[in-house]
Amino acid sequence: MKSDRRSKFHLFCLYVALLMIAFLPVANAAQDYSTKIPKNAHAQAYGSGWECDLGYVKSDESCTAIIVPANAYPTNDSYGTGWDCKRGYNQNNKACVAVKTPDNSYLVSSGDAWKCLRGFQKIDEGCVAINVPNHGYLANDSYDSGWKCDRGYRPSGDVCKKIQVPENGYFSDASYDTGWKCNRGFRAKNDKCNQVKVPKNGYFVGINSRSGWECERGYKVSRTSCAIIAIPENAHLDYSGNDWECDRPYTNRQKKCVLR
Repeated sequence: MKSDRRSKFHLFCLYVALLMIAFLPVANAAQDYSTKIPKNAHAQAYGSGWECDLGYVKSDESCTAIIVPANAYPTNDSYGTGWDCKRGYNQNNKACVAVKTPDNSYLVSSGDAWKCLRGFQKIDEGCVAINVPNHGYLANDSYDSGWKCDRGYRPSGDVCKKIQVPENGYFSDASYDTGWKCNRGFRAKNDKCNQVKVPKNGYFVGINSRSGWECERGYKVSRTSCAIIAIPENAHLDYSGNDWECDRPYTNRQKKCVLR
């Protein structure tokens, strides 16, 4: 009975010894690894290796203290200067210089630039009040003049000039051209709306046409009128309806359709 207990005890001791021998290289490796981490550094959270503490930058196999200028704070970046300027400051060489905001301006959200308040416009390094003329209003953008004219007026230099709409015309919201358009059936010429004279067998097509009118199907333009199309034998009206073409297999020869 005692011999069995002694045998089991010896086996247990042998098992413990084997475990200690197996883990000894791992422990030594961990000890060796820990000794390789330099001062002011710590092991990386993921993977192997180490990284410098906040306020230090890696230099060869050591960590060197970062010289943080006034109005700056250290970063944990392994590249660059190792520091950034506080809000309201910009980096200039190795210093942080305050962003100077002129009168009637404000610091943008990023903190590294400024913009003029509404009603003011950036000129050089200052904010100048926008002079809005009569019949004008402040625009949402601060470039160009900074203002726009009320409906019915258009900019002319530094003022808003009333748009003169001629007879048979109407006001348009377009900021270009004259600011007005002619009613249907009229065309603009010399600041007036002249009536388009549509001949018999014609119809009004709008201002994009040279004459403002076109002929009905079966007719063609003849100066200021619409003349009926004389269709020769073995021919038909073409796709436009304002001319003719020969039937297949005929071909046009001196305004006649003949076989080839």
